[in-house]
Amino acid sequence: MTLTPFETDLYQLLTPFFDGHGYSLIPEKKQYRHQTPQGFLNVILSPSFYDSETLLEVNFGCRNQQVEQIAQQFLNNLVDFRSDANTLIISIGKFTERLYFRYKIGSPADLAAVCDEIRDFFDTHGFAFLQDVCSLPTLDRLFNEQANQPCPYVYNQAHRCYKGLIVARLNHNPHFDGLIDAYRHMLTRQTQNPYEQMNFERLIAYLNHYSAN
Repeated sequence: MTLTPFETDLYQLLTPFFDGHGYSLIPEKKQYRHQTPQGFLNVILSPSFYDSETLLEVNFGCRNQQVEQIAQQFLNNLVDFRSDANTLIISIGKFTERLYFRYKIGSPADLAAVCDEIRDFFDTHGFAFLQDVCSLPTLDRLFNEQANQPCPYVYNQAHRCYKGLIVARLNHNPHFDGLIDAYRHMLTRQTQNPYEQMNFERLIAYLNHYSAN
């Protein structure tokens, strides 16, 4: 793949930092990734190019392989993207309660300053969050503690219904039956698509007979 000059400069500034924390650059996926026994942790860099400046959004999160092996059987994701799907993902802006925040870069000095901010964020907040986020108890808390509210850690709230229920089953959540009702109602409010609702019922039937060793 061909990198833009901006991406080349961005990766040159950030790669030593992320390498030092065990995150390898995967430029074709625009991310740094750290493999774990459960799946992977990742930091995704998404630039948008305009005439006078570049806006950079930084997302970070994880993939729990056990959760995704079940979820991707029932979601409508394209096959080519299933192996890269995140279980949980959030932007630096949303994490720091700055909705729609993106870094603005108009010069090499701006880029250097932004990279300093990114490194500082992960040193002070990001890596600590990622350290245990992919464990089933943490995923269960983040997805299911407030089941009737939107989850800030996913962009697709319909997918949250699927993944929240899967996590609850794998983590032996005692409120599993209540979560079925909560997510069934949430999905009905979000979509009037009979196929979506039928697919969710298929997931429920699957999980009711699933044995998590």
